[in-house]
Parts: sequence; C-alpha cells; structure tokens
Amino acid sequence: MKKDRKINTFRAFRNRNYRLFFAGQSISQIGTWMQRTGVSWVIYSMTHSPFMLGLTMFAAQFPSFLFSLFGGIVADRHNRYKILLVTQTASLIQALSLAILMFRGRYVVWEILTLSVVLGIINAFDVPARQPLVHELVRDKEELPNAVALNSSMVNMARLVGPALSGIILERFGAGACFLINALSFVAVISSLLLLKLPPYLLPREKKKIKSEFAEGFGYLKTTINISMIILMLTLVSFLVLPYDTLLPVFAKVIFKGNAETFGYIYSFIGLGAIAGAFFLASLKRGTDLKIVLLTNTIILGIAMMLFSHISYFPLAMPFAILCGFGTMSQSTICITIIQVNSAAHMRGRMMSYVAMAMFGTMPLGSLLIGSVSQRIGAPDTMLGQGIITLIIVALFSGFLRKDSMDKKKRKPLEEAEDFMIEKI
Repeated sequence: MKKDRKINTFRAFRNRNYRLFFAGQSISQIGTWMQRTGVSWVIYSMTHSPFMLGLTMFAAQFPSFLFSLFGGIVADRHNRYKILLVTQTASLIQALSLAILMFRGRYVVWEILTLSVVLGIINAFDVPARQPLVHELVRDKEELPNAVALNSSMVNMARLVGPALSGIILERFGAGACFLINALSFVAVISSLLLLKLPPYLLPREKKKIKSEFAEGFGYLKTTINISMIILMLTLVSFLVLPYDTLLPVFAKVIFKGNAETFGYIYSFIGLGAIAGAFFLASLKRGTDLKIVLLTNTIILGIAMMLFSHISYFPLAMPFAILCGFGTMSQSTICITIIQVNSAAHMRGRMMSYVAMAMFGTMPLGSLLIGSVSQRIGAPDTMLGQGIITLIIVALFSGFLRKDSMDKKKRKPLEEAEDFMIEKI
C-alpha cells in the first residue's frame, strides 16, 4: 500500500523531461524567493512604510497584467521552449543587475522599483509559455494534474527554503548576496532546458492578425463557463485575499518585534503549509473533484487568516501561518490544473495569460489597496478583514462549484452505461 501511494504521488517523475524541468526549476525557485524576500525587506528597511511595500509588489506584478495577453498570443504562436530560454536568461540578467546595485552601496527606491518592473514584463511572457509546456513534458495526459501539483510542491518547497535562507543571508551578508544567488540559480534552469528532448516544433497552419487572436481568445473564455468562472474566482481572491503577504514585514518587525530572520521564518512556515497542501493534491486519486477541494481549502485559508491576524505571540501564530500556506497554494494550483485540462490545445497559452492577468494584474492592485488600508487601521485588522472577505467569496462561488460537482456525478453513471453499451456492441 505504501509503495503504491508513493508511485501515485510522484507518478509524473516517470517522464525524463519532466524530471529535468522539475530539478532546474526547483533550484531557480529557491533563488526567486530569496530575491523576493530580500527586495521586500530592503524596501521596508529604507521606508518603514506598508504602502511602499504594496507599491513594490505593484511594480513587480502589474506589468505582467499589462502584457500577459500579448504574452499568451506569443506563446500560442511560437515555440514555447525557445521563449522560456529567452525569459530565463533575461531573468538572470535582471537578478544580476539588482545584485550589482546592492554591492555598489548607493541605491535609491526608484532603482529597485524599476528593476522590479523589468521582472514583471519578463514574467508576462514567461508564465504563458512555462505553464503549458508542462503539458508537453508528460506522455500520459492523465498525469497532468499530478505534474501541476508537483510543480506547486516545488514552488512551495522553495517558498519554505528560500525566505529562511534569505533571512540568514540578509543578516550576515546583505541583500546583494541574496540577489547574486538568485542570478546563479538561473544557470540550473537554463541547463535543464537545454537537456530536454522535445518533439520537433510544428508551426501553426495559419497565422491570424493579433487583433483576431485577442478576440478569439476572449470569445473562447466567454463561452467556456468552467474556465471563466474559475478565473473570476481567482481574480477576486488574488485582488482581495492573497496580497496578505504585503503585511508580513509589518508583522515580523512590529507585531512580533523581530528582524529579517523573523520575516524569513514567517514566509517559511507559510511555505511549509503550502508544500503540505501541494503533496496533498499530488496524492489525490484520479477523478477527485478538484472544485470541492478548492472550496474547502479556501475556507481553511479564510479562517486561518482571521486567527493569525490577532495573535502577537510568534510561536502560537505559526501554526495558523502553516494553515494560511495550505489554503493559499490551492488557488493557483487547482485553477491552473482545471484550466489546462479543459482548454483546447491551441488556446492554452491564451487561457494561461488570463490566469497570469488574474494573479499578476490584480495582486499588485490589491497590494496597493491592502498597504493603504493597513496604514489607516493597522495590519492585524486589515488581515482580519481579508479573512472575512475570503469566506464571502466562498459563499458567492459555492453554488457554482457544488453544482458542477453534482452535474459530474450525474453524468458519470450515464458515461459508464454508454461505455458498457459500446463494449457490448
């Protein structure tokens, strides 16, 4: 039984290409989280302003919102593998530039924000190419949900390790070392991409005008309710709930009276919960209704945020940080899985660009909103309000998620009966 469970949880690793991709991305993601933690800490140490933390998130993510649709069209038109090589190289240069800026010792806020904007533009092209590429790395398409869940476990393992390392390195060696390590981490992912053995890329039979492809993608989204409703829910959660991480430096320094290491540990406990959630998803049996799992984990997120928000004793707050991470990871992982499984192959890049817009577009706006609100009512009450809003969103979408689940249960016996009749014939 244990052996079967292990095979079930890690079955996507049977694919050589996926193993290489996973290994390279694992190293790179640790560096990415080190940089993200370092940037937030540098900005807050310079300004002591929650609003500036929100502005930093805005600068890093809003450009992705502006360019994601174009990035999705590029991903559907061109070789996604080559796009990834370009975006990962560009990310390496961005991280190296940030490290040089820190080592010089003379830097101002606008320089850091400018480099954050550059990264946001790179991500607008990276995400629509990278996520659909996972679909091409697994031979058995029934293993796709497992591959996406393992991808999330990798990202969240990095979220566990990266901030903790970043907190230690920030205290001992400074922010420049964090950003330099991130730059070096891209060597691993570029190397893994070069080792992939992919089938020859086939050019699209016809290339339409960009305006036509925009309209085609939007029309497909509008008529495919299973995808559009999931993206709408992800948009609301990304705008009003997920920017709670904007407040974490305030909790570390003011509420828990800590330092950069405290900040890193908070992120790591959230990452611990997220990786537990990712392995939970990877271990789900085939055919599990992901919409019900999404509903349940979002409820967990809302309750955990409400409890975390008003506990000032660090050790007591961390179990709820773990639950926050457990609930948070479902949002992107389950949504990406549902969208990839239900999207037509020629639409995957554009549908993933809408996911990127939902996350990278609304989260920075939410970060500005959360930063502004916390300036007036304080970080604890702001996070409490976010937890309440999370439960309201659950109430709004529970009807759709449960109805779709019931429809699937009703369709299953009919499909089984049809299969039986076909076998008889």
